[in-house]
Amino acid sequence: MEPQLLHSVADGVATVVVHHPAKRNAMTADMWRALPPLLDTLADDPAVRVLVLTGEGGTFCAGADISSLRASAGEAQGLAVRAEDALAAFPKPTIAAVRGYCVGGGCQLAAACDLRFTDERASFGITPAKLGIVYPASSTRRLVSLVGPATAKYLLFSGELIDAGRALRTGLVDEVLPDGELDRRVAEFARILVSRSQLTQAAAKEFADGRTDRDGYWARQAREGDDTAEGVAAFLERRPPEFTWTTSVPGGIKGSAARRG
Repeated sequence: MEPQLLHSVADGVATVVVHHPAKRNAMTADMWRALPPLLDTLADDPAVRVLVLTGEGGTFCAGADISSLRASAGEAQGLAVRAEDALAAFPKPTIAAVRGYCVGGGCQLAAACDLRFTDERASFGITPAKLGIVYPASSTRRLVSLVGPATAKYLLFSGELIDAGRALRTGLVDEVLPDGELDRRVAEFARILVSRSQLTQAAAKEFADGRTDRDGYWARQAREGDDTAEGVAAFLERRPPEFTWTTSVPGGIKGSAARRG
C-alpha cells in the first residue's frame, strides 16, 4: 500500500491513521498536503464528534520523510506547518494516540491535537537541530505553551528523545497507559467526549487556545441554544442528556440557535 492517510468514522469518532510503515510512518509531501482537506471533510461531517489521530502499527510518526527535504526543505516545512495548523484549528476535540516513536513532524502533529495519550514505551523528540533546520515559529510557540520554555529548549536545542514518563511530567502528554491498554483507553475516553456538549467543547477549545474576540458569540450561543436547558433537565431527571448543538455546519461553527438567526 502506498504511503497515505487512512480514515474511518464509527460511533461519532473519526480515526485518521498515518500509514507509511516502511519508514516508521514518516509523512511524505503528499501526505502533508492531504491532511487539511481531509480534516475539512471530517469537520463538516455531522457524524463526527471526536477525532483520533494515530499511526499504523507500533509507531505514531517518525517525522517528515527526509527524502522530501532534498528538493526544498522550506517547501516541505511549509506543508507541515499548514497541516499542523489545520489540525490545531479542527473545531471538535482531537486526541493523538501515540505508541512507539513520535518524532519531528510527528511531534508537531501530536502537539497540534487537544490531548495526547501514549503507551509507556513511546519516545518523543523534536530533531531539527540534527538537520540544521529552523523549527517553525508557530510550532515552537505551540510547544512552549504545552511544556514551558525550559523543556522546549531542551528538546529543540538537543534533538534528544525523552520517554513517556518524562513527557507526562513536562505536560507534553496527558496520560501514559500500560502496554496493551492504549486503544482501550482512547476508545473509552472518546466515547465520553462524544456524550458531552459540543457547545461546551467548542467554546472551551477557543478560549483555551487563546481566542479573545468571540466571548459575546459564545454567550449568545449558550443563551439561545438548547444544550444548557437539556443538560439541567437531564441531570434533574437522572437520565443521559441529548445535546443538539453541533459544530458541523458549512461556513463556520454554528449551533441550532444560530441557524435560526
